[in-house]
Amino acid sequence: MRSVIVVHPRFEAIWPFAADHFRALWEAQGAVEFVRLEHGDDRKLGEIVGDCRGVERLVSIYVPVTEDCISRFTDLRETVLYGPGITAEMREELVTRGVRVYMHRSEGFWGQSVSEFALALTLCGLRRIPQTYRDMIASHETWAYEPAGGLGKPGTRGQQFGDDPNFANGTVEGKRVRIVGAGNIASRYASFVSFLGADTAAWDPFASEPSFHRADTRREYHLDRLVTDAEIFAPMVPLTEKTKGLVTAEHIRALPKGCLVVLATRAGICDMEALRERVLNDELSLAADVFDIEPLPLNDPLIGRHNVVHTPHNAGRTIDANRRWAEAIAEQFAPV
Repeated sequence: MRSVIVVHPRFEAIWPFAADHFRALWEAQGAVEFVRLEHGDDRKLGEIVGDCRGVERLVSIYVPVTEDCISRFTDLRETVLYGPGITAEMREELVTRGVRVYMHRSEGFWGQSVSEFALALTLCGLRRIPQTYRDMIASHETWAYEPAGGLGKPGTRGQQFGDDPNFANGTVEGKRVRIVGAGNIASRYASFVSFLGADTAAWDPFASEPSFHRADTRREYHLDRLVTDAEIFAPMVPLTEKTKGLVTAEHIRALPKGCLVVLATRAGICDMEALRERVLNDELSLAADVFDIEPLPLNDPLIGRHNVVHTPHNAGRTIDANRRWAEAIAEQFAPV
């Protein structure tokens, strides 16, 4: 049996660690023919492999493929084909020949990376970690925890309180965390904050009951009600035609003053105009990895604000997501 992997550098401009991990997974099972093309090499798959006889397992990623290429792999049993020129008809033809054609069943390979990042955003938003990091570079004022004039007042800065009382602050424990979604990312995030002691509730009309049990979170059946008592609000569904603007201006306006909004999937699921207005009016704080404008202009009013934590859409871009991309495909192949 021959197992062949062919990868084009166009793919590795997107997923630079995935192909090597796929190769390692297969090499643990036996011999693998691995071909990494050079930049500018746009030969078709059939030309690259040459003698296609005996190839039973094939992974072709971002390599040009034609129907003639496919017809040469007469012994093929299982395959993954991603890239230019690959059509549904090609895949259907392979299936009619008895070839098992695999694709990603979901985008779950991002789930752990994005949900952990969302937890980090939450902690940074509550404790203002990026802001104090920046302030330490500029002066020693951030070290001064004494109240103004040295006169203590209830509910203000003091030697044992260094957060901003105008926004959700302190620990995750005890906070009312309200989440839109119960999928790969949202359910993980819910389980994290629940483990830390938060009171969690989630709204997702499409999720099954086990999703909420896995996340150890209460199911809320009404989005309008979900937003009314949130101390931390995390909309975490994918952006689709159905979810665009799902969190409306009315929902944003219903969030309690001081609520921390965490954005880690797509900004377009929210009415960003309403969210921006409340953040800029110091009514809400924001911890966001995604925005309505990307890249965010350097003069955008959200940049550098005392009530905003911002990162450049980096949540899912990890070596672990690369590995999961490969594993999610490799796991579908029959054991060797």
